Amino acid sequence: MKVMSIIGAVAGAIFRVVAAIAAVYLIYQGSGICYDYGYRIFTEPAVSPGQGRTVTVSVTEEMSPFDIGELFESRGLVRDAKLFVLQYYLSEYTKDVGPGTFELSTAMTAEEMMAAMVVEKEDPEEETEE
Repeated sequence: MKVMSIIGAVAGAIFRVVAAIAAVYLIYQGSGICYDYGYRIFTEPAVSPGQGRTVTVSVTEEMSPFDIGELFESRGLVRDAKLFVLQYYLSEYTKDVGPGTFELSTAMTAEEMMAAMVVEKEDPEEETEE
């Protein structure tokens, strides 16, 4: 009976050590991925250097930021739609980007694209004065 309890204790200890090593490895890998993604939010370069190519996109009012990101990714304007969504929510243009048809370039960064998509909102006071 003592031999079985010793074997059980050793097996349990080995299992705990392996589980701890696996947890540390997963945390290490996950933190590396998160750091890389976080770094790219603020430093992601344009898709193509130089002049790039011009792409016309139409954004509707019903489109969510993720839909816009997917549209841009399908047109070759951004590399990652999810990254574009994060860049959108962390930018100063969150409330200013509106629907419309825009001429964007693959040489633009995500922030430059959002700046180009700013739509001037009409002032309700100006409408009533007319």
